[in-house]
Amino acid sequence: MATSGTYSWSPSTGDLMLTAFGRIGIRRTEEVQQHLADAITEMNLLQVEFSNKLPNLWLSELYEVPLTQGTATYTLPARLISPMAVYLTVDPGGSGQSFDRILNPISTYEYASLPNKEFQAQPTCYWFNRQVEPQVTLWQVPDDSATYTLKLQIISQPQDAKLPNGSQPNLPYRWWDAFTAALAARLAVIYRPELEDKRKADAERAWQIAAKEDYENVPTFIFPALGGYYGAGR
Repeated sequence: MATSGTYSWSPSTGDLMLTAFGRIGIRRTEEVQQHLADAITEMNLLQVEFSNKLPNLWLSELYEVPLTQGTATYTLPARLISPMAVYLTVDPGGSGQSFDRILNPISTYEYASLPNKEFQAQPTCYWFNRQVEPQVTLWQVPDDSATYTLKLQIISQPQDAKLPNGSQPNLPYRWWDAFTAALAARLAVIYRPELEDKRKADAERAWQIAAKEDYENVPTFIFPALGGYYGAGR
């Protein structure tokens, strides 16, 4: 079988935009500046939609925060959306013999219910406060018995979609079709309302196909939390 032997096809943001316009009957020679401006806005709004629908696993990053004794709350970059896992690296007495321990999430209500929010010890749980610039608040508050580093495996927002210089969407191969189909549906709302339902159906189908592949293929375990997460000092 004669195949290309390459894996280099990597469309630019502009390529996908032109394809999306083609799906609603607007040919490349018909496009004007207004089309491009609307497409850029819709592409970036589409990335917001994708971020809200499911964790974008391809945008997972490890973010580290050195902790300070007596400081409970740390502000994170605005691009960080939602934590997948949060854990603590503990170096007792600066010995260099560090170990990791997972931290458990608590809700706003649970954090508010803690009677002694200033109690210092090794942190055991965290409250993720989803502000414009998100904050993570630890309990217990870090003490001076060890050197602590907070590590967050966290989902970030996609980089801005742009057209100049052949820039590419911040998407993996498996999401290009879903992105193009959804963009066509959004552009149909503006330019071809009579095609809106058809393009939305295409977008939903492409979304379902891509979303089935964008999860961690690991076993799921359900078990009762018989103990509290809070440790000493409640």
